[in-house]
Amino acid sequence: MLSQSVEYALRAAVYLAGQAPEPRTTDEIAEATRVPRPYLSKILQGLGRADLVQLRRGTGGGVTLTKRPEELTILEVVDAVDPIGRIRTCPLGLESHGVRLCPLHRRLDNALASVEDAFGKTTLAEILAEPSGSIPLCDFPATPVVRSPG
Repeated sequence: MLSQSVEYALRAAVYLAGQAPEPRTTDEIAEATRVPRPYLSKILQGLGRADLVQLRRGTGGGVTLTKRPEELTILEVVDAVDPIGRIRTCPLGLESHGVRLCPLHRRLDNALASVEDAFGKTTLAEILAEPSGSIPLCDFPATPVVRSPG
């Protein structure tokens, strides 16, 4: 459902949120997120055009978020790279349908609206703070896992 570009942009944004406010180089981001560097450069340019990241060259430069992780939503990152395509008119171009979607396309659009709503209500800070056995972008837990006997 989400493009590879969106997946890569979200990985980069979550990584930068976890490192905020410190700048990170493209190489550091690529290594941490496992995104190919050339592809990441294009993704970061798109996030920069949307004013979600700032790219600075030279000593002390790097990539930083332009918003605090508590303010930046998943939807903003998605919209910067590959916006969710809502269904506004009949995808088949049927004049008799126009903007009155058939039951199938209405349900598909309702599902897309739900995803859009959920993404718009979720910040990068919430992603990083959510209790889970899996830490975003890590192969291992930050704290030792305590297992009960048996």
